[in-house]
Amino acid sequence: MNEKSIPHYPEPIWRKTVSLPRFPSLQEDIEADVAVAGAGMAGIVTAYLLAKEGIKTVLFDAGEIANGTSGHTTAKITAQHGLVYDELIQHIGIESAGLYYKANEAAASLIKNIIRENDISCSFSHQAAFLYTNSDDYFEKLEKEMRAYDTLGIHGEWLDRLPDGIPAKKAVKMERQAQFHPLSYLKALVEFLMEKQVPIFENTTAKDIEYGNPIKIKTEKGHTISCNYVCICTHYPFYDAKGLYFTRMYPERSYLIAVKPEKPFPGGMYINTEQPTRSFREVEAEGEKLLLVGGENHKTGQGGPMIRHYEVLQEFAEKTFGIETFYCRWSAQDLTTLDKIPYIGPVTKMEPNVFIETGFRKWGMTGTHVAALIMRDLILQKENPYVEMFAPQRFEADPMVKNFVSANVDVAEHLVKGKFDLPDKPLEQLEPDEGAVVRINGKRAGAYKDNEGNIYLLDTTCTHMGCEVKWNSGERTWDCPCHGSRFSFTGEVVEGPAKDPLTKIEYQE
Repeated sequence: MNEKSIPHYPEPIWRKTVSLPRFPSLQEDIEADVAVAGAGMAGIVTAYLLAKEGIKTVLFDAGEIANGTSGHTTAKITAQHGLVYDELIQHIGIESAGLYYKANEAAASLIKNIIRENDISCSFSHQAAFLYTNSDDYFEKLEKEMRAYDTLGIHGEWLDRLPDGIPAKKAVKMERQAQFHPLSYLKALVEFLMEKQVPIFENTTAKDIEYGNPIKIKTEKGHTISCNYVCICTHYPFYDAKGLYFTRMYPERSYLIAVKPEKPFPGGMYINTEQPTRSFREVEAEGEKLLLVGGENHKTGQGGPMIRHYEVLQEFAEKTFGIETFYCRWSAQDLTTLDKIPYIGPVTKMEPNVFIETGFRKWGMTGTHVAALIMRDLILQKENPYVEMFAPQRFEADPMVKNFVSANVDVAEHLVKGKFDLPDKPLEQLEPDEGAVVRINGKRAGAYKDNEGNIYLLDTTCTHMGCEVKWNSGERTWDCPCHGSRFSFTGEVVEGPAKDPLTKIEYQE
């Protein structure tokens, strides 16, 4: 490909270069000591650690393995999570903020050990991580973050400039971080699970749990997985148990492009402090050195024309590095908790054998490994220093109350506003490969016209809590602005918390 234009369909660079094995769906009832729901990074690593301990485990996913956020990541292995440590010190104290850093360092060590023990070829390399700003308004915030590093004993370095070609006024550097190819890594772990005869199932959707002894997971097709422990490693837990997790997290989409730059890249991993977010690092694919450029974060369903975010990233990459070839593009969805610390542990205090791992806030490569370590130790009943800090049932009044109110006011606003939005255009004006809100028989509907002229009509009311979904032109999906559910143009669930598809509308001209 020698064009600079944005590719028509999204495809992550990781999936362009590595194929994972395929597995059947669950066709019968099954028993195990531990059932791991969600075969992304969190689920596969959790299953790997449990299998190493000789625990009888089953791994299953509603779709294909590693086809969610784990296959759409920037794949940075780092404890530098933006402007986080000063904030953590203010809200949870020095000791807990230090534990957060140590947990992510432990996760990085686990990744390195797994790679070494299994001799995995996954383009792993140590890189310095840089948190930078071009805004005078962020100088003080960056200085506070540097002081937080010093307070917590994090080895950091204050910089007044970055390497040639990287525009920045100030930066904080964290040494000995890393990057890798996530699907090459996961493919090796899946092969290990296959060797250990761990059952793996794709296209197996869990609908509910009957808590008891044993615990019974009910699947969409009527089969049962009986087990002693459940690890729910999905975005929104499919089993909420009145934990109300959809009110305690908010979803964000972000965008990435992979390009072959015209200018040489100096190495390192970079992310800015201000909005809009700009993140970039180098990757090698098919014998070429490419540049991943990401950012443009926004709440799901609230970002305007989605294809525009790719165009803005392209403009930034062209201006900063030059583009010889535009290789591919894709997007990701991440969940952020009220206090920015993931939820890892029992879904509720009343159901201590059902665990969740969620809310990794774009830092899932280390966060999922922290979660896997905690899950393993909880099941083995071993001490783990990070259990209390990541416990889903924690509730600190500051900042969680403020964030809870803010997030749910936003939901209420979109719940009401969407009902009165005007249609985007008349149905007959739809162009090929275009989606829009239209009116059918006087009622709001979502319409998509494919390149062959076929029209797909859906009720735009989200099946989760009744918000009105928005068309995502970048991914050809219908996205909910309230809790982040996403649906294909045929109405099928792409991402939860919704469990049921959008209702199809029959219409004849």
